[in-house]
Amino acid sequence: MDAHHHLWDPADPGQDWLAAPEHTAIDRTFTADDLREAAAGGVDGRALGATVVVQSVCTLAESRALLATAAADPLLAGVVGWVDLTGDVVGQLDQLRSGPGGELLVGVRHLVQGEADPSWVLRDDVQRGLRGLAGHGLAFDLLVRQPQRAAGVEGARRAAEHGLVTVLDHAGKPDVRPGAPSGALDAWCDEVRALAGVEGSVCKVSGVVSEVGDAGRDDDAVRRVLDVLLDAFGPQRLAFGSDWPVCLLTSSWRGWADLVAEHAEQLAPAERDALFGETAHRAYRLPTRATSTT
Repeated sequence: MDAHHHLWDPADPGQDWLAAPEHTAIDRTFTADDLREAAAGGVDGRALGATVVVQSVCTLAESRALLATAAADPLLAGVVGWVDLTGDVVGQLDQLRSGPGGELLVGVRHLVQGEADPSWVLRDDVQRGLRGLAGHGLAFDLLVRQPQRAAGVEGARRAAEHGLVTVLDHAGKPDVRPGAPSGALDAWCDEVRALAGVEGSVCKVSGVVSEVGDAGRDDDAVRRVLDVLLDAFGPQRLAFGSDWPVCLLTSSWRGWADLVAEHAEQLAPAERDALFGETAHRAYRLPTRATSTT
């Protein structure tokens, strides 16, 4: 299973971010059939049998479109969409669930990393919105960088008291570039371990190298990240995700999948089952059409 990928058309509202010069490699339409081609051969010897597609812009229109796409394609087992967490969350969820594919809405994500207020997730109105997600059996995908990580941990802790499952996207975006600021990975490690201590929290092994840019990646730093994730969360709370097509900025679906699979060779078969399918299946309460280990 691929627990984190995107689909988009640059012509759709909100996708103008793709026009930035650094995004030239991904400034085109990406469909589920493109993903099938990119993921041919699967991961860890497992064919790609199910995926979770994740929002990329903060509009209900995109969420409705992804749900309709998923309804027509059995590969897409679940959709992590967007709602305005500061608004009428229940009303927005009702809108999404009443349309085509509405039953495939399994989570909600907001681009917290883009908020000017690093404590945005701790706002009373946002916390109220997160409680609304929990009441509807949905997970919350937490997308943060270093400035928002500490508040993200506390926000997840508060929301967990109401039964919300928080899924950390892209391992909290550790800096794995050569020459990264001294101590950056140490601080990331402390924050990730703190989140791992939150009841029900899950982490996606995705996006770690997607944004390294021209600097490239420090392979020792990447290995340290994967080791820390395995130690902090354990494979039962880790979920493989490709971050395709964003990963194409620095890698390929196959390149990231092979890197994670190689690191997972140390794990027992049941632990690899969790990492490559069962964790995502459980965290998102995926509909029965999804398979748990592919």
